[in-house]
Formats: sequence, C-alpha cells, structure tokens
Amino acid sequence: MIRDTVPLVQNFYESAVVRDSYRPLEGSVTADVCIVGGGIAGCSAALHLAKAGYRVILLEEFAIGYGASGRSGGQLLPGYSSGQDVLIKQLGKESARILWDVSVEAVRLALALIKEHDIECDLKFGHIDAAIKPRHRDDLLRHMDQLQKDCQYQSMRLIEREELRSFIHSDRYIAGLHDDAAASIHPLAYTLGLARAAKMNGAIIHEHSKVRRIGRHGDSIHVETDRGIVTSKHAVLSANIGNSQLLSTPPRILPVATYMIATEQLANVSGTLMNPDVAVSDCNFILDYFRISNSRLLFGGGISYSGHPSSINAHYTRQRMLKVFPQLQSIKVEYAWHGMLDMSMNRAPDFGRVDNSIYYLQGFSGHGMALTTMAGKLAAESIAAHSEKFDLFSRIKHQPFPGGALRTPLFVLAMLWYRLRDAV
Repeated sequence: MIRDTVPLVQNFYESAVVRDSYRPLEGSVTADVCIVGGGIAGCSAALHLAKAGYRVILLEEFAIGYGASGRSGGQLLPGYSSGQDVLIKQLGKESARILWDVSVEAVRLALALIKEHDIECDLKFGHIDAAIKPRHRDDLLRHMDQLQKDCQYQSMRLIEREELRSFIHSDRYIAGLHDDAAASIHPLAYTLGLARAAKMNGAIIHEHSKVRRIGRHGDSIHVETDRGIVTSKHAVLSANIGNSQLLSTPPRILPVATYMIATEQLANVSGTLMNPDVAVSDCNFILDYFRISNSRLLFGGGISYSGHPSSINAHYTRQRMLKVFPQLQSIKVEYAWHGMLDMSMNRAPDFGRVDNSIYYLQGFSGHGMALTTMAGKLAAESIAAHSEKFDLFSRIKHQPFPGGALRTPLFVLAMLWYRLRDAV
C-alpha cells in the first residue's frame, strides 16, 4: 500500500524544540547596534557584539529562526554555492584562497559556539557530495584536487561506488566526495541556542517586531516598527530576502522557494537506508539533499525560482526521494514544509555597507548554515574596526537581476537550461 498523504504543512524542526519568548518592541529605545533579522546571522552578530560590550537590540518580524535558518537541511559545510572559480575570477587566486579558509573557519566557529554555549542540536560529522553521472565524478575529482593543491584542504577523499554503498544504500550514485570535517545539525535548535547565548551576554531581543523603515537622522540611524523605534549608531540587516525591502539599492537577491519532508520514524536505518551520521547532497544544479534525524529521513529536493512554493510540494519532493530510495515506497511522510532562500546572481555571498554604518548580509544562495554564523561575526568585527575579512567579501561584484518586473520569469526561463542539463 502506498502511503502518499501528509498532514498540514509543518516544520519538523519545530516539533523538537522548546522556544523562549521575547516580547515585541514598544516605545523608543537606544542602542549601539540594531540588528534586523533573527536567523543565524543576526543571532551570531548579536552574540559577538554583546560579548564585545556593545548595547545590542535585535528585531525579528516573526519568531527567532522562523525563516531559512530554522528550516534548512542543516548541513555545516565549507565553501560557497558559487564555487571557487567565481571567486578566483573576480578576486584572484590568493584572495579566493583566503575566502576558502574563512569558510573552513566558519564551520569551526559554529562547532566552537555549540560547545561553548552547550547547544544541544543533534551534531553529527561527515558529509558526502554524491555523483550521479560520470561527469559529476570528474567534477568532484577536479574539486578535490583544486582544494588540496591551492587551499591545502585535506579532509576530503573520493569514494567509489562499492564503498559508497556502505554509506548510502541506493543505486543512484556512482561515487562520492566524503568530507569528515563537515557536519550536520538541527538548524532551529542551533539558532535558538545562539539567541539564548546572545541574551545571556546582554543582547535585547524582540520578536514580532517587523521593521517598516530605516532612516538616517544626523549621525543616528532610526529603525522603525509599528510599535516602536530604535535609535542606534549602526545597523546590521540580516533578514534574508527581507533585506531588499529595506535597502536603497537595486535588488540583487531573488527569493527562491525550496521544500523538505520528513518521514515517519524508521527501523534499522543503518542497515536498510544509510549511515545515520552522514549528510548527503548530490551534484545536480537542482540538487537533492538528505540526512537522518531522530530515526527519520529528512529529504530536500527541488526549488522554485518563481518564488512560489506552490509549484513544488510534498508529493513532488516525495517522488524525488523515491528515486534515491525506492525501498521507502510504503513509508509515510509525516512532515512537510517550505522555506525561502536568498539567491544572488552569481551564487556568491553579498556582504556590504550603506553609508558606512548600515551593514547587510545576504546572498547565501542555499549554502549558508556555517557561513551565516561567520557573517554575523564579521559584521561585529567590522563595527569594532577590524574589517579586513568583511571588506574582502564586499569586493565580490554583484549584478541586479535584469528585467525589472520581468526579472523573475526571465530567470525562471534561464534556469530551464540547468534543469535540462541535470536530466542528461
């Protein structure tokens, strides 16, 4: 019997956490730094600034971790969605090497914060990039060789089909690149843990406080919500796709919808499905990604470049899952949810400043679990006058998505080429 129904769309991660409550902003308050957005980047910035002695106020439109930070695949990986080649072309090999090292440091930073603040978030080690086609295997070899030669990154090794079967019980993959320094976590539990740590260090957090406007009055920044206003010296915008509504710059971010499902609890996961510690992503442009959590398979697959999650759904994602694991044909999907990620044109991170005192962090392009943690720290360091690494990111050139009102349909059309390439 095929069990192909799911209940109301629900984020699995919400079922396994206890939330703190933060009251909405009311009235006029002052701060050294006002942070907009309560995801990983915002909470990390709040934590690092509070530790450094700054008076910090964080404003979140909904609840901490409500957005992409609390909905993602939870994979802590080095690198960037753009790949190293984009960075080398723009910045040169030496600067691209520095950015690679920053991404490795980002993973270590997240692990250090988990340990320091005793954040229980289902931490596991190991990640596999899985090749479906021979050209994927060739790409993985080139990637590994480039990182070993240019970046002295030695934690990756290529595993062939026979050994790969000991990690993933699927005939879909022919090889994989295993990284034992990468990790996976419960992303919402991690985000909530960062928020608690920030609060314990003195940061003030307000949920259900949507920012309507940011303006400058002399040397001060005014951040306005429906029920209050924060006057600060600096602001950090870390609201994912919401940044575009607050920045006075052309839109360089396209909102992209993605979907995840979680199965019912499974018996004998390691014997019938996969190694329960390792996380997996395949090598397609529109990729599948999955891992085990609480004896459930968490599976993400498919994206909607139109920004409308209705174009993908639980049934569609389940069918993608069955291509990988046909043995789950009779297994029930118990949770299904979507999220929005912030895609830049070149899929590289987009960090910068407006008027030297309003910082923005965006463009993680689906590869942000570790980098968002580092982004918050880099913004905090830059506010404290140590801006070398932040400034290096700000040198990455970004173009607005073309087409004005037609930018989304034009981009959707362009993405058809990648869908066709994945299919051959």
